[in-house]
Amino acid sequence: MSNTMRKVRSPGAGETAAHTVAHKPLRRFSIVLQSIWRRGEGKFTLIVLTLWLAVALVSLVWTPQSLWTTDGYHVWAKPSASHWLGTDGTGADVFSWLMAGSRTNLLIVVLTVVLSAVWGLALVAAMVARTPALAGTSVVVVDALISIPTVLIALILAVPLGASIAVIVVACGFGYGLNLARVARPAALLAARSAYVESARANGASGWRVLVSHIIPNILPVLAVQLSLSAGTAVLAESGLTYLGIGVPSGVPSWGHSLATSVKLINVFPLTVLWPGLIVTMVVVALNVFGDVLRDAVDPVASPALRQTVAVASDARNTGVTETAEADGEEDER
Repeated sequence: MSNTMRKVRSPGAGETAAHTVAHKPLRRFSIVLQSIWRRGEGKFTLIVLTLWLAVALVSLVWTPQSLWTTDGYHVWAKPSASHWLGTDGTGADVFSWLMAGSRTNLLIVVLTVVLSAVWGLALVAAMVARTPALAGTSVVVVDALISIPTVLIALILAVPLGASIAVIVVACGFGYGLNLARVARPAALLAARSAYVESARANGASGWRVLVSHIIPNILPVLAVQLSLSAGTAVLAESGLTYLGIGVPSGVPSWGHSLATSVKLINVFPLTVLWPGLIVTMVVVALNVFGDVLRDAVDPVASPALRQTVAVASDARNTGVTETAEADGEEDER
């Protein structure tokens, strides 16, 4: 009976520890979200970004007016019950175009952030490589390419591609990835030369495993800030490149398109410029501030609650392993 009780008790302790570790990512996400919400600027960013995502999703199935419905008798109309934010020079509903434009800008931001993250991390891996020739060459290449303006890259891409979303994404992702690599290199180099990375390599860990398991987690605060800046700058770049005629093509709704079509008559009809300009400003500010609050929220040093969760999860894991080992030892003795 005693032997049976011991056999049941030990796996139960191990299962409890495993259950705690398994739920650690969800617990961390909850703590990070709460940490962001406690701050005033964090509330602002979460509200603005949530509204942006919600409007983009709703615009897929509904807008107050059809995007292709125009009213030639009510061009540049003021806000009314039928047109909540007025109409533009073609008589199209401004609010409907801004709703539809939110999903275009969201797509551009997501693709730009993903491309800049992949490109930037690839450069970081090369810049902190153990091969001196590769690391030195990568640093020189990044320093040389980073001097090329994003607008120039977009103009070069517009020659074969024409005005398209791809021009914005590739030009911004390429340029912002270089900035990310240059800013993240010192922190990545410090992590790559640390004792635990050398120990992991001595135990046979591959370069990819070292990058994913050790270097990237140590530069997450830097990545959070840089990628949020890339997202905010991508919104501004879309507006600027669309105004120049090499961004979002004509007929595709976007905030930059709404600005480009109304800015010429800003002195006569200022409201049509006010609405897209206000939206772009709020979103860019929210994205830029989001990086700062996210950096503090994901850093265990700056977040006591997250630090405590990590410590508890680590203790639970160690306790489970210890108790399982003791149970195995008792069974061997018997």
